Amino acid sequence: MEILQYVGFAFIATVIALILRQQKPEIALLLSVVAGVVIFLAVLDKIDAVINVLTDLASRANVNVIYLGAILKIIGIAYIADFGAQICRDAGEGALGAKIEFAAKILIMVLAVPIVMAVLDTLMKILS
Repeated sequence: MEILQYVGFAFIATVIALILRQQKPEIALLLSVVAGVVIFLAVLDKIDAVINVLTDLASRANVNVIYLGAILKIIGIAYIADFGAQICRDAGEGALGAKIEFAAKILIMVLAVPIVMAVLDTLMKILS
């Protein structure tokens, strides 16, 4: 199971960061960020595989690729914002993390407008 490798790696990084936090808190924060990036890069090929499957399914279902792109951007914004907010919280800047999450929600809402409009348009056609 790959998840055990990721959890083990994160656990080791956490223990080292806790030890470093007493002497060099800035290095401990940097270690946490680097460990997060390493885990993200390790699962990047899995993300690519999911995107390929979703693209294939969208083309089979005759779904406009623009909508799939918007959905993937929304998912990306959510993950990146969560990662950034967690880093801010680790650094003791919870308020800044909350601002990142707020900005992400606004960006997601903006990206969702065309999808909501398409759903409403389709619903109106069905009802008429």
